[in-house]
Amino acid sequence: MDFSAATVWWVVAGALVAVELATGSFYLLMLALGAAAGAVAAHGGFALTGQIVASALVGGGATALWHWKRGKTSSVAAPPQTNRDVQIDIGQQVQVPAWEQDGTARTSYRGASWQVRYAGEGQPAPGAFVIVGVDGNVLRLAPATR
Repeated sequence: MDFSAATVWWVVAGALVAVELATGSFYLLMLALGAAAGAVAAHGGFALTGQIVASALVGGGATALWHWKRGKTSSVAAPPQTNRDVQIDIGQQVQVPAWEQDGTARTSYRGASWQVRYAGEGQPAPGAFVIVGVDGNVLRLAPATR
């Protein structure tokens, strides 16, 4: 069985995609794009040198572009106590009937009584608040804005 150059490039691209699925490294998809470009160049009749150059330009360019794009976005996640992806309660509204002098209170939330702590400025007044963080089993609240 004799494989053409294009078939080899397609097999390499497929192997890179399979490894990416196993590892989760998005950069391998960029390299798979490069291998696909090598396959297209082989289908176009380019010599091995042209196939390698096409693969390197597309794969390397896509990898560099993805790395540059990721560098522009903030990759620093919020701490778990205030991260909405970790704490499903953040952003939910609660009613606080009365506050203690030390800025704590008890309120009913999701069918249970919770200890809450005021995280805003000044003295809290009874009313509507939004959960802005969770410290263990204590909800941190800020005034709700409407």
